[in-house]
Amino acid sequence: MSAGRPLILASASPRRRELLAQLGLPFTVVVADVTEHEDPAAEPKAMVAHNAALKADWVAARHPDAWVLGADTTVFLDGTVFNKPRDLAEARSMLQRLSGHTHTVYTGLALRQAASGYRADGGESSAVTFRALADDLIAAYLAKVPTLDKAGSYGIQDHGDMIVAGWTGSFSNIMGLPLDATKQILTKAGLLG
Repeated sequence: MSAGRPLILASASPRRRELLAQLGLPFTVVVADVTEHEDPAAEPKAMVAHNAALKADWVAARHPDAWVLGADTTVFLDGTVFNKPRDLAEARSMLQRLSGHTHTVYTGLALRQAASGYRADGGESSAVTFRALADDLIAAYLAKVPTLDKAGSYGIQDHGDMIVAGWTGSFSNIMGLPLDATKQILTKAGLLG
């Protein structure tokens, strides 16, 4: 690791923790105390880039010697951003709207190190096609999977076969942290060999 400085993941997501661990770098987690921009009418790529930078900048300001990785993921369909649902009724509504359609999953990445002023940004998009979902299938999915902490009200890794017909692009991006793009941004900074 570059100059022995620690890596911090600025995210509360357990999926991001699991994915980042696959790269073999030691890291700690510090959750940024920020209010994310989550306007349903936002341009999704710009929104996730903004939120990833917001998280990384907040943590980096408090840990200036550390390398800080921020990430943010959202789901986008027909001009609407689908963030984390507020409750089960909204989760059900999101799944009904995604039913039978192909949507895009966007993740923004931001790597910061305040002491040196280092800033790098990246991102990824993937496409996911949902099966046509009957109401009883949606109810069964919501009973099996905790969806309130997931953009779009689903996790492709959690009984995804029930609702997903297919996908293209990065599978780890759909889960919340695109590993190839993350590896590239960390390698460019000298954190991975």
